[in-house]
Amino acid sequence: MACAEPPLSGINLAGGEFNSGRKPGIFGKDYIYPDTRTAAPFVAMGMKIVRVPILWERIQPVPLQPLSTAEQARLDKVVAILAPFRIIILDIHNYGANGGQRLDQSPDGSAKLADLWRRLAEHYRGNRQVAFGLMNEPNGMAPARWRSMVDESVVAIRKAGARNMLFVPGSNWTGAHSWIAGGRASNAAAFQNFRDPAGNYAIEMHQYLDSDSSGMKAQCEAPPVIQRRMEAATKWLRDNRHKGFLGEFGAPANAACLDSLDALLKHLDANADVWMGWAYWAGGPWWGANYPMSLQPVQGKARPQAAIVAKYSQAGAAR
Repeated sequence: MACAEPPLSGINLAGGEFNSGRKPGIFGKDYIYPDTRTAAPFVAMGMKIVRVPILWERIQPVPLQPLSTAEQARLDKVVAILAPFRIIILDIHNYGANGGQRLDQSPDGSAKLADLWRRLAEHYRGNRQVAFGLMNEPNGMAPARWRSMVDESVVAIRKAGARNMLFVPGSNWTGAHSWIAGGRASNAAAFQNFRDPAGNYAIEMHQYLDSDSSGMKAQCEAPPVIQRRMEAATKWLRDNRHKGFLGEFGAPANAACLDSLDALLKHLDANADVWMGWAYWAGGPWWGANYPMSLQPVQGKARPQAAIVAKYSQAGAAR
């Protein structure tokens, strides 16, 4: 059932979420956003999507209050720099929490998130290139509870007059491998009937290649295991007529992991009727040479993972 057009390829350009214990932190010392030089290798690779992690407490230091004008100006500059990409995802990289408190443990947690997105929607509704990543990897809360928060934020965004694309995650770290786990308490059950009034969204999932899908280990599962991990989520997307976006995945540079990375991208390519795109984790100006999954070139030299990523990225570059 593969679509004739490959998925849109993309990259996470990390840095805006760094040093999350320092709120708001000092720009250029505690955190950074991508510049033209950081983005250039991925534009040249033919990538169409860029995901930009942002810490909620930096763009909105006090919940339910106005956005930081200084941070908003920085984000506007980032959006301008990243204009060569087709889709620029502003990713609230907070794991379902604000100020150290999980949103489901705050009496007004859902209202806080909806308020943030209303303000961002009002600011960016005139730029449809900007997309809204509602939350990075919510966890610790029931998928049904998280779904209710998503619905409130979606209503707030659309009432603000924004028709920008939405990237909608599940709870439980939004893992593809565990999407159907838990039966009636699963992400699959909670988001089966999700609808966006504007019809402009994708369900965002993440999937790493190690034994516990955390992305923290140097060893990766074999290609057949990676393929099996994706099958149920892919079937769920197709059965429920949702489009999917794999918003994070990555691999260390050893040979076994590179084979598994190829297997994952091959699966997405073969199921492009439901997977509209993907974004590799990660590039960014501050990784240096030692972060095992970095795709950012070092002194102009491409990382070992780049050849595999580029193969699939260039396949979708004509879209």
